[in-house]
Amino acid sequence: MNRPESPPSLSRRQFSLASAAAVGSLAIQASSSPARAAELEATPFRLNYLLASSMYGHVYLGDILPEVAQTGATAIDLWPRPHGSQREQLDAIGEEKLIAMLGHYNVTVGCLSRFDLSAADRQGEMRRELKLAGRLGCPCVVTAGRGPKNLSGGELKSAVKQFVEDQKRNIDVAEANNVRLAIENHSNNLIDSPDSLKWLAEFAPSSGLAIALAPYHLPQDPALIAGLIESLGPSIALFYAWEHGMGSMKRLPKEQELTQMPGRGMLDFRPLLAALQKIQFSGWTEIFMHPVPRGIPILESEAKVTEEINVARAYLERLLR
Repeated sequence: MNRPESPPSLSRRQFSLASAAAVGSLAIQASSSPARAAELEATPFRLNYLLASSMYGHVYLGDILPEVAQTGATAIDLWPRPHGSQREQLDAIGEEKLIAMLGHYNVTVGCLSRFDLSAADRQGEMRRELKLAGRLGCPCVVTAGRGPKNLSGGELKSAVKQFVEDQKRNIDVAEANNVRLAIENHSNNLIDSPDSLKWLAEFAPSSGLAIALAPYHLPQDPALIAGLIESLGPSIALFYAWEHGMGSMKRLPKEQELTQMPGRGMLDFRPLLAALQKIQFSGWTEIFMHPVPRGIPILESEAKVTEEINVARAYLERLLR
């Protein structure tokens, strides 16, 4: 019986393509000179935090922006309905007013999460979103990798290859606007498993197509996730600091719902952070969870949401130290 084809580690070609396009990559800088390598070795590894607007539900963006710096983040991820409504708020207030608000709080837009759009859209919505991201100086747009489900082996490889080929126009627009289109490993999609992620990284023609890695949607095995991080390397544009805990699909007592947050559940993030450090990850880290129902804040006030995010951040920082 023929054995299913195994997913690859990143090829030398793919690693070179992604690394060359990753502006500011610490790994590249380290290899450029012995002096720079020594400097990096002496510099503590740090996470670049991104704040998900959906953590505050449908709260007005102007009330969330003051919280960004309080969470240790420098940028915000604008989520649309049903999870939040800040992306729709952007349409309502316009780009000029948003830019003024961002400047007032010294915040940038780090990501536009568009799970409401298909990466394979036929009407050009995703390309318009990538162009918007470029105008805002936003380096990342995230969506799900929809397609055939429950595939493995050669069938999975072929389907992922076709998915990447279907993204050519989107990738071209992303590159032209200095944006990465990042596909999250969302459950019940084509791109949802470790194997599919490895094939996606292998077939991506450039860093314009990237990965938003969500441990929540993976087996809760620290060694497996850490190994995946090392395999994907520079293909990862965004890392969700998010574990499965007791899930997010049904109402639970708040303390149980919060087990999705790093340090609240059973997933040991130490190997994951070690892997991120090993690849010198310089993308975004988003502390995250889903409330039930979607669209409500994870806690009853902006101050409490920020406090809970900081509890998770303190856990991650302790592990890094």
